[in-house]
Amino acid sequence: MGKPFKIILSTIAALILLLIALACILPLVIDPNDFKPNIAAAVKNKTGRDLVLGGELKLSLFPWIGISAGKIALSNAQGFQDRPFATIEESNVTVLLLPLLSKKVEVNRIVLKGLVLNLAKNKQGITNWDDLTTETVAPAAVVGKQDEQPVAAAIPAIFTIGGIAIENARITWNDLKTEQHIELKDLNLNTDKFSFDEPVGIAASLTALNSRANTSQAIKLNTELTVNEKLDTFALRHSDLQVITSGETVPGKSLTTALTVADAALDMNRQTAKIYGLQLTSGDITLAAAEMTGSAIKDKPSFQGSVTVAPFSPTKVLQQFAISLPAMQDANALSKLSANFDLTATADSADLQNLGLTLDDSQIKGFINIKDFAQSIISFNLNIDALDVDRYLSPADKASKPLASPAVLLAAGFSALPVETLRKLNADGAVSLGKLKVNGLAMQDIHINLGSKNGVVTTQQSVKQFYQGSYSGNLSMDTHGDKPALAVTEKIDHVHIEPLLKDYKGEAKMSGIVDASAQLQGQGRKADELKASLNGQLSFLFKDGVVKGFNLQKIIDEGKALIKGSALPSDSKNDQTLFSNMSGTATITNGLIQNNDLVAKSSTLQVDGKGNLNLNSEALDYKVDAKLLDSAATATEPEQVKGAVAINIAGTLSTPTYTIDIASLLTDKNKAKIDKLINKIDKKLGPGLGDLLKGFLK
Repeated sequence: MGKPFKIILSTIAALILLLIALACILPLVIDPNDFKPNIAAAVKNKTGRDLVLGGELKLSLFPWIGISAGKIALSNAQGFQDRPFATIEESNVTVLLLPLLSKKVEVNRIVLKGLVLNLAKNKQGITNWDDLTTETVAPAAVVGKQDEQPVAAAIPAIFTIGGIAIENARITWNDLKTEQHIELKDLNLNTDKFSFDEPVGIAASLTALNSRANTSQAIKLNTELTVNEKLDTFALRHSDLQVITSGETVPGKSLTTALTVADAALDMNRQTAKIYGLQLTSGDITLAAAEMTGSAIKDKPSFQGSVTVAPFSPTKVLQQFAISLPAMQDANALSKLSANFDLTATADSADLQNLGLTLDDSQIKGFINIKDFAQSIISFNLNIDALDVDRYLSPADKASKPLASPAVLLAAGFSALPVETLRKLNADGAVSLGKLKVNGLAMQDIHINLGSKNGVVTTQQSVKQFYQGSYSGNLSMDTHGDKPALAVTEKIDHVHIEPLLKDYKGEAKMSGIVDASAQLQGQGRKADELKASLNGQLSFLFKDGVVKGFNLQKIIDEGKALIKGSALPSDSKNDQTLFSNMSGTATITNGLIQNNDLVAKSSTLQVDGKGNLNLNSEALDYKVDAKLLDSAATATEPEQVKGAVAINIAGTLSTPTYTIDIASLLTDKNKAKIDKLINKIDKKLGPGLGDLLKGFLK
């Protein structure tokens, strides 16, 4: 046995010596530059492209089989710019010789310096690498055999790379179809030694330039990558990606975004992914997920996990994004926002369950499900503990205090959205609020149901506690025309008007309990357009009403005293007019409210009124006829009137003016006396003054 063993060892030793000798001699007798034409011809035959080997080829055989080259250039595809598709200033690739004998491939460090890659797409959507990726169809028999072989069969059982270095590379992307031009420059990539199932450190950096947006992005990546032999499972550890975006249009001219991931695993065979310790920070916004899982990664990717958004200031973030906010009544509004939710997301949808949102002092809970981004199919159910809308309104709104019902507020909110968005909106949801404050008005236990489909938005809203009464209403908005068409129906029951007016205006000159209803229609995107086109009907009923600072009985008494020459009654800060009830209806035509049947009654007064209010100009033109009753009418006796007065109301809704029709204060007896007096004046002074007085008293 000893002799054969020695023979084998001697043979192996001789072979090794022979290989060493060849590795030393062949580079001296073989010049790889002699094969440049053959290499270029092979590339031309295979791709139709021209390969130019401008630099010198250097060959080494022991202990590394390798080749290094100077400048290499590959021509562009036909129909594209006359510049190389790719160029390399310098390259070096070597493979360890002896491990090849045992089917082990150990590649030394791969180095590419000065790589330039020019990628492009023409107006027809064809790229300048499509011809390189087109596969040649093999004969059926061969295809069948290839299909039976595993994909990884061509990969050696043991395969290592000593590392990859790409230095100072540049990649350009020119899309003529979308007129987009992007350039990646200063691209550097360094990796540690690579082996299957072993972590390899990767460090990459580059700068991306976007000519259309006039921005640049400095990108850095550090991670550890592990890949299995079949190339179907991947793992990342300690991943850190940082992007610094700069440009004149960037908030603050610079914005830093960072993504860190503790661990991530991708299994292409099972189509699953798992991500642990994810944190995304952009400016002042930080989003974190302890664990995310993915399924159907190749077919229809879906990711699930719990997401937390740390508290941040929306105002500050919007300012960073160069979005200016209008002035608000509360300078501290939109200063705090945070969220947490369970997320299920696909490329087409996002489902946020167990949503917990904090906006300033408001707590919001519920869910939001966007079933289809493209079709805007949304369902939601949100519960808000308390919301002070006044904080977010303009200071001008505080000064003017536009009185608006919940339906009008909803209409204003929808009208602010683009019509095209409303037409596409397919939503179904509900919002509940424990407390709501708008224009100083306080409401409790509010419920809003929203539906939107085929360009028609509908809502149903109710307020169960509205100044000791209640509110209910519904709204319909049709967006098919040039201007949205609105239809609103509203009703309030047993609302106490005095506390409502105190909250709304700071004072109340009227008290009582009111029931009212309205049916309104209008068109427009702005308040002025809606007012000008408003049509509909109103009805109201006041019970136990008191008008403060206004005493009809006293006015009548003052008028009688003025006619008789008696002393006028003294003024009082506590003047008021009481009514057991006051009712009326009104029609609205193109923003003009017309009321012809106002009736107010008490034990001693009866008031009738009619006139109009122009919502466009807020001009008032109204007349009130009041009677002071000595005794009310009975079944057998008519009412006995002690006095009467007519009051004309003009001016505007915000600054009304009141004038008394003096002629209405005169009895027939007093009128006769005054006529005699005027006749005497005519005889003494002429008819001019007398005619003037007669016209005034008519």
